[in-house]
Amino acid sequence: MTLRQQGYRRIAGVDEAGRGALAGPVVASSVILPANCQISGLTDSKQLTPQQRGRLFDEICAIAMSSGVGCVSNEKIDQINILQATMQAMCQAIAQISPLPDYALVDGTHLPEIPLPATAIPKGDTFIPSISAASIVAKVTRDRLMIALDKIYPHYGFRRHKGYGTRQHRQAIAQFGPCPVHRRSFKLQ
Repeated sequence: MTLRQQGYRRIAGVDEAGRGALAGPVVASSVILPANCQISGLTDSKQLTPQQRGRLFDEICAIAMSSGVGCVSNEKIDQINILQATMQAMCQAIAQISPLPDYALVDGTHLPEIPLPATAIPKGDTFIPSISAASIVAKVTRDRLMIALDKIYPHYGFRRHKGYGTRQHRQAIAQFGPCPVHRRSFKLQ
């Protein structure tokens, strides 16, 4: 029996972006899509080009019944660890939806502490449309934040790698040292 057959109507997909990055925040999104919503090309944001993500982001924002975004800073990540920061960002994203969803489908194996029933679905961003939509919204939102940070900290190349641990990024950290948006609890070099 599907969730809709069980009476759930406001089903949010929830996912995050930036969990493995060396710099910047972790961003989560929650998205409620209309029943029988058909958005061509929805999948895990990591499988899409930036252009595809941008197009889908606009379409999701236009079609979604509701959505929310949560963001937890690199400083907070260093204080509480990346898993707890991810759960906090997811809680923020869900809390932004009003009225609250009546069910949440969360990508991954962990559930945030939220006041509604939820199911964790490993790799859900590849086959659950609302989770795919949340994945794309979180990724595009975080990428835009990292592009803005590139203007403040141009030596690190955030515009290109979005804070992930590429060779070029690690070389920049070795040359210039970490900047204020680097996660000090991560292995930076």
